[in-house]
Amino acid sequence: MRFRLISIIFILMMFAVASSAEVAVTVYNQDLALIKDQRALEFKKGAFELSLTDVPDRIDPTSVHFKLMDNPEKVALLEQNYRYDLVDFNKILEKYLDREIEMVDEKGEMFSGKLLAHNRGAVTLMKPSGGLQVLMTDKLSRYSFPSLPEGLITKPTLVWLLDSDLAGKHEAEVSYLTKGMNWHAEYVGVVSEDETDLSLAGWVSIENNSGATYPEAKLKLVAGDVNIIEDKREFLMAAYEADYGRAAKAAPGFEEKAFFEYHLYTLPRATTIADNEIKQISLFEPAVTLVKKIYLFEGNRSQGDIKVSMEFVNSKSNGLGMPLPAGKVRIMKRDSDGAMEFVGEDLIDHTPRDEKIDLYLGNAFDLVGERKVIDSRRVSKQVQEEDIEISLKNRKEAEAVTILVREKLYARDWEIQSSNFEYQRPDANTIEFKVPVEAGQEVVVKYTVRRVR
Repeated sequence: MRFRLISIIFILMMFAVASSAEVAVTVYNQDLALIKDQRALEFKKGAFELSLTDVPDRIDPTSVHFKLMDNPEKVALLEQNYRYDLVDFNKILEKYLDREIEMVDEKGEMFSGKLLAHNRGAVTLMKPSGGLQVLMTDKLSRYSFPSLPEGLITKPTLVWLLDSDLAGKHEAEVSYLTKGMNWHAEYVGVVSEDETDLSLAGWVSIENNSGATYPEAKLKLVAGDVNIIEDKREFLMAAYEADYGRAAKAAPGFEEKAFFEYHLYTLPRATTIADNEIKQISLFEPAVTLVKKIYLFEGNRSQGDIKVSMEFVNSKSNGLGMPLPAGKVRIMKRDSDGAMEFVGEDLIDHTPRDEKIDLYLGNAFDLVGERKVIDSRRVSKQVQEEDIEISLKNRKEAEAVTILVREKLYARDWEIQSSNFEYQRPDANTIEFKVPVEAGQEVVVKYTVRRVR
């Protein structure tokens, strides 16, 4: 069905209008934002209606808070109505049943009469002479209506019934929660040629699908898991034109501070957050931190793959030290010809300062691990012993590596009877071996474990 609505003539009720003066937006990373809008409102003495039309489609009307900045006791909010029955072609036709309308077809011929029905790609009119006329909607190019039907509006609108002892313009603050806004962080890291340093830059992406634009807003972001009672994004990343190999001058990023049990990031300048937009802003200037490459073989879990990860500590002494919001970290490295190449990515959770970050980037092509249970025997009804062999092969041409072997030993109790490598016990169910393997060589880790079930 094809409709072309060329003109609608309507009459709107006039309310007192408010001009926006100052907007503050606090975005949570849970599809939620708090909007604080300070503006000058035109008041009348006595009871009167005031409407705010520039509110988002996804506002939570139950969260609206109104505050007069001076003499708050002089104005009482008696009622609030949230009107969201927006203008829609089918709604207009529905409202005009049994009323006069005019239509023009694609040849320019005009038809008028009382609208009796509209369905299945056709409209039925009663002509002024009393006869019926059925018109196919795909042949019509214009509909004319004398007015906007009562109850339909062009924008979501908050309508207040106020009782005021004041007249004239006064500053007021309107705050409310809205869905449809979210933010997340992205990080781009460039590892040095010797893979010991990481140049890390952070960005935040603010996604606005709330149904409203917030011009020149004071922007704050809250990182943390805020409890929200429910009623039951690939995102874009910063453009890659920048030279990641050097710490280019960046615009001032967000100012961070602890807030309640969360972290608050405040942009020190105003910014416009347009509807249906993803806005990206630098979180902090590029920082260089020490990084360590880890090769990990988990024989209980993997099928021969040896994982590659980058590990660093988010500390001030290590070049960072800012609480990092959850997000995706992409790692790059320059090839010998100077070109930047992508080597892997991982997600991080909200990470406080002084905590370790471990980024899993992929599996090593030239390293192979294999785990075998050579022998298993029952010592008693509750005790069993196993002989384990772990083969580690380094097929690199000239590079020696150290592989971290992690073994999970789930049992009520256990004891290593013998081992050809020293091991550490990071927790009650795990042992780890650090095994150096020369280029082109194979090393076998052997150990015997006794388990008590």
